[in-house]
Amino acid sequence: MIPAVTAKYDWILAITTIAFVFSAFGNGANDVANSYATSVAARTLNMATAGVLAIITEFVGAVALGARVTSTIKNGIIVIDRFEGKPGALMLAMGCAEIGSATWLIIATRMGFPVSTTQTVVGALIGVGFASEASVTWAWKKGSVSQVAASWGIAPLIAAGFTAIIFATLKYSVLERRDPLKWAMRLIPFYLATTGAILALFIVVEAPTAPSLEEFGAGKAAGIIIGVFVGCLLIAYVFFMPYFHRRLVKNDTRVKFYHLPMGPLLLWENVSLYFPSKSEKAVINYYEGAYGEVLAGQKDAHKRAGAENTDGTAASPDIVGNKGPTERTDGDEEKNLNSLNSSPEIKPRKKHLEPKERFIDPVRDLPWTSPKKHLGYLKWFFLQGVTRDVVTHDSAALRAIHARADRFDDRVEHLWTYCQVASAIMMSIAHGSNDVANAVGPWAAVYSTYHAGVVETKAPTPVWFLVVAGLLLGIGFWFFGYHIVRALGNKITQMSPTRGFSVELGAAITVLLASRLGLPVSTTQCLTGASMGAALMNYDLGAVNWRQLAWIMAGWVLTLPCAGLVSGLICLMALNTPHL
Repeated sequence: MIPAVTAKYDWILAITTIAFVFSAFGNGANDVANSYATSVAARTLNMATAGVLAIITEFVGAVALGARVTSTIKNGIIVIDRFEGKPGALMLAMGCAEIGSATWLIIATRMGFPVSTTQTVVGALIGVGFASEASVTWAWKKGSVSQVAASWGIAPLIAAGFTAIIFATLKYSVLERRDPLKWAMRLIPFYLATTGAILALFIVVEAPTAPSLEEFGAGKAAGIIIGVFVGCLLIAYVFFMPYFHRRLVKNDTRVKFYHLPMGPLLLWENVSLYFPSKSEKAVINYYEGAYGEVLAGQKDAHKRAGAENTDGTAASPDIVGNKGPTERTDGDEEKNLNSLNSSPEIKPRKKHLEPKERFIDPVRDLPWTSPKKHLGYLKWFFLQGVTRDVVTHDSAALRAIHARADRFDDRVEHLWTYCQVASAIMMSIAHGSNDVANAVGPWAAVYSTYHAGVVETKAPTPVWFLVVAGLLLGIGFWFFGYHIVRALGNKITQMSPTRGFSVELGAAITVLLASRLGLPVSTTQCLTGASMGAALMNYDLGAVNWRQLAWIMAGWVLTLPCAGLVSGLICLMALNTPHL
């Protein structure tokens, strides 16, 4: 039975529920895209694959690890005392906050602003605080407005530093060695194991349902790190190394990732493969755009012109890779191919067909009675968000920026795609577990207050809340996330698997460190700064799109006032509206 004091406000619950749908959708479109942007930009994943993974990982993070008790007044930004004894006013205020948050997230995503969803909710609550004359926490303390503003500069710089260190380690230990594939094959098991250990700790510490690190115990945390490291190292040597050897050293084009379970059997000379691939190349060209063009590495073209590999063959990134094992003179398989000669031949491609050209144009002239026409429009509706070209940016300025980036061996880049996908999945799960509260929080406040008839500052979150929110996060990315993938990927610098791996791991470490120090950093800001750090490792300021970084930072600065203005104005009008 709904208490009489709140029963008459069922319309607020209805409007807030609608706003929640758009808020969770916008959260997914904007924030989930952060987790997969570098993987898609580096051509490690395509948008459709990333979309399927996003729906799964966000759902798992939200439902399995999401908070069971949601703080309805996010981070204590506004003081709840103002609403004591006035449950209807609290419902109205939280409903307006949800509307303000949803409005800004949709607008920001459409404009290509990767913004913090947490800071969007904070901005919306500040607006509600002004409108309702509730006190706003400005002083420098955990979760305050001043700390949120400070994170705009702190988070990107820390993440840039960590990413630069990680990529520098990778660059000088592998990528710029004389025989990069040889060194990559030696070190990749340890990179896989280290990535798994760090990301396991990330999930353990960041999951809202997990105890704090102090409660959990440093010994248990260390045990998890060591256990995961050893386990991943064992898996790497038993399954990954035979697979890498077969695919990259022997250049067997029949082998694909689904042959990983075969493990040591792949070392046999005449192994029989299930569902062998019909591909003509073992690895793709990770620097190739949608139109078959490679820009990266042009600044070093003069260096490569006179370069020679171990057997005297001139280095060129456009020489066709081997179709199978070749004869060696020194008995060292990893030295068989020159690092730059391994790239597949670049052939001009047809124009990338956008969703309208692919699905609607072929059936445009058909009558509406034709099933093919209906199917074409259905495909456009459901697939338009994951069939767009988000890799290529056809602008003279960006072409010049990409041309100044270093280019590395595609076989070595391929090795780090597995680390990159693992880190993207973990970042997405962590996002689902943490940021689901940003959309659910105000809605849960309205829902619980409506049913209780009194002000609720801590709302028990039903599982079905998390199920709905988790699905909406993934769906938001599927339909609308391409705007942010396009803005965060190759639009900052030329991305590649090794750079993307460094970016995601650097951002994860920054978030971990910040959470231990009580700093309110945003994953969005960490990933943006990390991308800048990877770009600067080209040792060329021209390899960074500073204009894009300024555009992104402008979105951060606009988040608090814009979300606050929308929610505040609506709340102010609603609280002071004359009635009959």
